[in-house]
Formats: sequence, C-alpha cells, structure tokens
Amino acid sequence: MTAAFEACIQAVQRGGVIAYPTEAVYGLGCDPAQLAAVQRVLTLKQRPAHKGLILIAADFDQLAPYLLPLDSVTHARVMVTWPGAVTWILPAQPHVSPLIRGEHDTLAVRVSAHPTCRALCLRLGHPLISTSANLSTLPPARDAQAVAAQFGTLLDGIVDAPVGGQAQPTEIRQGLTGEIVRFS
Repeated sequence: MTAAFEACIQAVQRGGVIAYPTEAVYGLGCDPAQLAAVQRVLTLKQRPAHKGLILIAADFDQLAPYLLPLDSVTHARVMVTWPGAVTWILPAQPHVSPLIRGEHDTLAVRVSAHPTCRALCLRLGHPLISTSANLSTLPPARDAQAVAAQFGTLLDGIVDAPVGGQAQPTEIRQGLTGEIVRFS
C-alpha cells in the first residue's frame, strides 16, 4: 500500500477521521471504539446523532462484537449478499453507543466488496464508521478532490482511490424481514 494509505491507518489508530472510497461515494470514517472520533464525524458532517451511522467491515467477524447473535434464517439472508453493496440493519448489542446506532436498537452494517474499504478494515483489524463524505446540505463526494473541497484540512487523511461502480449509495435492508429500506 502507499504511504498515504499507511498515514490514514495511523490517523485512525490515533483517533482521527479519514475519508475513503466506497462502492458509490467517498465515506467519512473512524474507529468505532473511539467515541470522540465518532462525535467528530457527526460534527464534521453536521449529521444529527439520532440517525445513526453505518459500520463497514472486511468480514462478518469484525461486525459480530457489535451485533446480537443472528438466527440461522437472518444469517443466511445477510451472508448471501456479502461481501457486497448491501447494508443490513441488524439488532445491536446493548453496549453499542447511541453515537453509532442513533436512537435505534439496531445497527446498519456492511461487509464491503470495495478493495480499499476491505484493505483498510483488514489492516486496522476492526470495522470503520462509514457515512457519506459530504456536509449534510451538499451531494456526496465521489473523488478525493471533492472531499478536500468540502472539508479542507479538517480531516486527518484522505485515501485517494477510485470509488466502486455503484451509481447510488448502497441498498439498505431490514435484516429480520429482508425489506428494502433504501434502494441503490
């Protein structure tokens, strides 16, 4: 990986906030265990905490500590779509901070197929917070230059790599029912 990639890894480890490409847009992210960083993501984006955030991971094992155990039907429903561009809303462990899950008892999670997302999570050894890299009033950034234009020096790093082939942000589904909440 590049020196910039490694600098972003170190920034996250120190409690920083970075931007990185996802399946359709750039995301803002941090270590979900560092709640000051999670709060900073919300502040930078001007996103109300009650809405909740997404966790992305390289594999399901990285998400398991944040989720209640899944029944076999739900597990099978989810796993057939991962890694991939589907975000699932699943029951959260009670210890998951409201800064991450919002006012819900569920959590939005995704095992990403995007190579940069996967590489970040694998190198860190844990999931990342993921929310579109944009101020709440502006469209999501689709490249590193657009991220820099919106956030300037407020971020601790930007991974400059292409976004995936999705035209729209990932589809979101209810885990227990399979119902589509947001179309991609």
